[in-house]
Amino acid sequence: QVKLVESGGGLVQAGGSLRLSCAASGLIFRTYGMGWFRQAPGKEREFVAGIRWNGANTNYRDSVKGRFTISRDNAKNTVFLQMNSLKPEDTAVYYCAGELYGVGTEGARYDYWGQGTQVTVSS
Repeated sequence: QVKLVESGGGLVQAGGSLRLSCAASGLIFRTYGMGWFRQAPGKEREFVAGIRWNGANTNYRDSVKGRFTISRDNAKNTVFLQMNSLKPEDTAVYYCAGELYGVGTEGARYDYWGQGTQVTVSS
């Protein structure tokens, strides 16, 4: 069975940093595009960042460009999201997701999802 497990969330002050990790099992990780999504209370889930199966291409929503970096280590079946210069509006539950087409774009169909990890940024 496919399993994605996020970790690294927590409480941080505005301007601080967090590094999220997502450990994958039950799939050929190196063939999957991976993405990070987030959902704040009362808001729709939104795409944050994505990465191609081989890490050659990355994608970000405009509001996190220059602050967040997505990366992956296929040898460890893990994808990361480094978040710097955090703002209160980044507060949300962050989800890791995988899609079999391997592109890691916002429009890809993500079939596998983790349970989410809470990120709270205080002002």
